[in-house]
Amino acid sequence: MMDGKTIRNKLVGSKDERAVSPVIGVILMVAITVILAAVIAAFVLDMGDNMGQGQVNAGVSADVSNTDQQVTISVDTMGDAEEFKLAGENVTSNATLTLNETGDTIRVSNDSSNGEDLLTDASGSANVVAIAGDDESTVTSFDWDWS
Repeated sequence: MMDGKTIRNKLVGSKDERAVSPVIGVILMVAITVILAAVIAAFVLDMGDNMGQGQVNAGVSADVSNTDQQVTISVDTMGDAEEFKLAGENVTSNATLTLNETGDTIRVSNDSSNGEDLLTDASGSANVVAIAGDDESTVTSFDWDWS
């Protein structure tokens, strides 16, 4: 018959046979949890810092009409935009658009009889840029070719 000490040594192991003490195991588990929490927090906080910086939220659509030789630019949603401008090689420099609220529409062309004369050529491409303070974002782009 085996005594209790022999059975305990077979089940638990002797001092020489134990690999890691329970205290070391708990410390490792706590360290892994702290490191994992720090990585997740850094990821979440970094995402929060980038939101809204440098981006202007607005919805604008541009409809190019080849028959009328004009582009109709409409504000779908103002978002946080304060004003809009046209940018591109074939656009009058500093072409600020008179769009102040949702639903506003403006027609632009390269001929003042068809709308505001903000396009310099019969063909090209342009961007509609939304501005809020010092931040600018391209909200839509369009190409035209009336040559």
